[in-house]
Amino acid sequence: MIRSHALRAAISEEMHVRRLPRFAAPCRLMQIVTLLGEGAGAAARDHIDALAGSAEVIVPVAEKYAVIAIGAVTLVWERHTEFATYTLLRRGDFDALFDPALFEPQLAAVLADMPGEILRATQIALVAAGTPDPTPEDREGWFAAEATVICDVADGAARILSDFRLHPDGYGRLIVLDRDLAGDEPAQLVLRLQELGNYRNMALLGLPIAQRLTPTVSNLETRLAELTRAVAERTSEDDQLLDELTYLSAELARLVAETRYRMSATRAYAQLSSDRLASLRIGLVRGHQTLADFTERRLTPAVRTCDSFSARLEDLSQRAAWTSELLRTRIDIALAKQNRDLLTSMDRRTDLQLRLQQTVEGLSVAAISYYLVALIGYPLGAVPGLRHDWAMAAAVPIVLAGVTLALVRLRRRLHD
Repeated sequence: MIRSHALRAAISEEMHVRRLPRFAAPCRLMQIVTLLGEGAGAAARDHIDALAGSAEVIVPVAEKYAVIAIGAVTLVWERHTEFATYTLLRRGDFDALFDPALFEPQLAAVLADMPGEILRATQIALVAAGTPDPTPEDREGWFAAEATVICDVADGAARILSDFRLHPDGYGRLIVLDRDLAGDEPAQLVLRLQELGNYRNMALLGLPIAQRLTPTVSNLETRLAELTRAVAERTSEDDQLLDELTYLSAELARLVAETRYRMSATRAYAQLSSDRLASLRIGLVRGHQTLADFTERRLTPAVRTCDSFSARLEDLSQRAAWTSELLRTRIDIALAKQNRDLLTSMDRRTDLQLRLQQTVEGLSVAAISYYLVALIGYPLGAVPGLRHDWAMAAAVPIVLAGVTLALVRLRRRLHD
């Protein structure tokens, strides 16, 4: 029996998501992208399970992917890390290029109880080859003239038209003119176009955060410069400076923790957008901006703004750490000097105590010897014929020597 790795099935499933069923022009598509909050992944799965319960399941509902047929509309559901996509596909001819009613009542069923918040919604019209190109009047009716993007894609096998604007009906609009698409190419092309737009929007989520917090970072930067100057010039108490630097460092750490994921995600989504843009193999249509021009002009400055914001935060955090370390070093040096002065003072006091102790010991020898000589005088006075004064005089040096020797031996024993 084959022993499969625990992640084998999940890896295999991952390789087959992010694809659309095969279709050909003419057809209409609509994609809705919902931003999922924390814990909304299970709600998204429950929502698609409810839709699949009353529909024909083409690809069984899994953790991240499902294809179901709801009447004449095919629904492709896919869940990403932060968002989920709902792609509605309706094959066949159509009269109006951009009419959400074409997907009713299935659209209403999909929107009902949909978890998350809609981040992007786009209507896509895939026009069959041989159909006359839209006239300038038609384009002005569908798109904003000053923002219209027209370019060839897939090495000229198709042409796209869009203004990438949000229209009054709540949807963006995209026209794909089939020139020579075959097989899976229509589905792959639409998928890449939509992934480009989705990843671009996800990347742009970091820009408002960077713009909103930039004044806060500027204020912290100014305050750090003031604190650094105060540390250098010693215009404030070290304890107060350390408290302010600690607070500033904590604020910077909070901002880094609050924005690190979003800024990292912005860089990742921007790289994915660049990859999808390169895979579209865009060709220029004279007189019009291309999809590459539109994407790079809007996405690149936003990503660089987010990168600059992240770099400022990291730089400020490092500078705050350096300033704090400098101040702590100065405080440590001051404490070392205080300890040195204290030890010097203690040495002086110890020396004084030693001298006092030696003086006391000398007086003690004299006092003890005096009392011992006096005690010896009593028995000597009782000896007949002995001159008392000469005997007392002779006892003095003997007693002094004995007391001194006894104190020296006692001092050595205590020292040992």
